[in-house]
Amino acid sequence: MYRKSRSIQVEGVFGVLKNDYEFQRFLLREKTKVKLETLLLSFGYNINKLHEKIQKERTGTHFLFLTRFY
Repeated sequence: MYRKSRSIQVEGVFGVLKNDYEFQRFLLREKTKVKLETLLLSFGYNINKLHEKIQKERTGTHFLFLTRFY
């Protein structure tokens, strides 16, 4: 049952890219150009996500703190 429903579920980020950003397919064909296009899409997604956090004033709350391991 789980495997059957898993095939129709879309992961969150890909769903946003396809639905909200209207991304359907890559415009370029070479492997390096596809990587670059993916990188640009991910930058745009992350900047948009950061902008939403700034607007909602949620930038100061961190669940994980970075520590040095020596």
